[in-house]
Formats: sequence, C-alpha cells, structure tokens
Amino acid sequence: MCGIVGLLIKKAELRPHLGEWLVPMLIGMSERGPDSAGLALFREPEASKKYSLFDPTAQVNWQDCLANLQNRQYGSIPVSANLVSQANHAILSTNLEPQIIKPWLKEHYPSVYLLSVGNSIELYKDVGSPAMIAAKYQFQKLSGSHAVAHTRMATESAVTPAHAHPFTAGEDFCLVHNGSLSNPYSLRRKLEKKGIHFDTDNDTEAACRFLEWRLREGDDLAIALKKGASEFDGFYTFLMGTENQLALVRDAFACKPAVVAETDDYVAIASEFRSLAHLPQIDRAYIFEPVPEELYIWKT
Repeated sequence: MCGIVGLLIKKAELRPHLGEWLVPMLIGMSERGPDSAGLALFREPEASKKYSLFDPTAQVNWQDCLANLQNRQYGSIPVSANLVSQANHAILSTNLEPQIIKPWLKEHYPSVYLLSVGNSIELYKDVGSPAMIAAKYQFQKLSGSHAVAHTRMATESAVTPAHAHPFTAGEDFCLVHNGSLSNPYSLRRKLEKKGIHFDTDNDTEAACRFLEWRLREGDDLAIALKKGASEFDGFYTFLMGTENQLALVRDAFACKPAVVAETDDYVAIASEFRSLAHLPQIDRAYIFEPVPEELYIWKT
C-alpha cells in the first residue's frame, strides 16, 4: 500500500503556492507510506540541463563539486554551471549534456545518485516519514507548474532512497505507482536486451523504463500506456509527470484507489480524499473517481 499525490496549478500567478498546497497532501498519505517519500517538481523549462543529485553519505561538499566541474575543460565548450543544495540533495544546472555529466559523477563522486535529468524536472526523495522529508528539503517553499509525489510502504524491495518514488527515465519524465507488478523481471530482461540500464530491483522502475522507452520510440503517452497495459501483469494506479502535463491511469480492476478534484485554479490527485480536503475552494471542485483503463491527461 502506497500513497500517490499530484498537483497541477493552472494559473501562473498561483504557482508560488504549489509547495504550500502540496505538503499537506503528501503528509495526508503518511499512513499509506511511512517508509520513504519523494517529490518531482516541474518548473518552466530552462535552456540549461538540470541534474537532481542525492548523496546518501551526506559527505559530499556541494560547492567543491561545483568548482570541480567549473575547472574542467571539455573540448572547446566553456563550462557554465550553477548548483543549489538542500541538505544531501542538490540541483546542478549546466550547459553540459548527460554523456559528460554521468561519467564525471561516476569518476569523481561515486556515492552520488543522479535522480533526474531534464530542462524542467527537479526531484527529491529519501527514507523516513513524509513530514520529516518535506521539512528537511523545505517542500513548503517550492513553486512550479505541477508536481508528482509519493509515500511508500515497501512490499517487494528494500527501503532505500534509490527504491523510493518517483522513478525517472530519460528526461523530464517521472512515474509513481500504487500497486504491484508480478512480472517486473520479464520486463527488465526485455529492456536490458535493448541496452536499457536499471538502477534497482523495484517493480515500478520496470514500468517507468518501459513507458519511457516507448515514448523514445515515438509513441505518445496514450499509445505507450496502451502497449504497457498488454505487458504489465499486476495491479496499478500510475501517476506520471512530463514537462507540461500530468497523466493518470488505473488498471482494469481499479482496486488501487484514486480521487481527482478539479477547479478553475488547479487539478489535484490523491489516493484518498483526505489529502485534498484542505485545498482552497475544494467545496466547489468537480470531484470524481477515475474509471478503469481510461487515461486522464491535464496540460499546463
């Protein structure tokens, strides 16, 4: 049992409230997921690539890390880089592409996890209670167009930051999952034959990488999910975020709960209504339970 949360702010002038509205939604799902929690935030796309970094040892000096990168020369490319840290997480913004950043991290900072890559996404996840994690990384202060969050109760793999949700693959794509897949290893073997690398043994990572592979092959999200439905064996409610949209889908049995509230100002999604009850004008919202096997997409 896990908790999923999503929030999309329709009006630009309200986007500074995203963290303020989202944190009670996340904490409201604590009983569904006390082991770990995470959040993927989407802001307006930047020209630079953003890399979300996590150091489980809490020993990396982030400013030394930034200086190390800035002092390097990559051909004729002048390095432009900025880094903002929060506890053992950091967001690195740079003009350097992943094929440069990934080997640099592996060589110089092998303890650091690369959580996400993109022009829009920033990702935070850790072990502990949702309230502790929200306070540690100051989620209350976050602003942006939309966010996807998750509280985890581990049932099939270890409780570590790497196993926490959201999972990401490719760029500006993330997925959270309430449910369980019974065939993640067959999905994994299929994808590994195509050169796709896995970081964990978590079943959700298999779904995330399958869908991103289909998107990279040219499918839109609806087609990718339709193909996924024929491959995924198990129960799921998936909530996904991309640079400019939130997407929600439930399996044919729809035994994993979800509720949506929509107003002129926002779309809010959670596993249970109690995580939506505090939102402004919730009494005027259109509230519904998503039907099985129907894809819901909201765009910024």
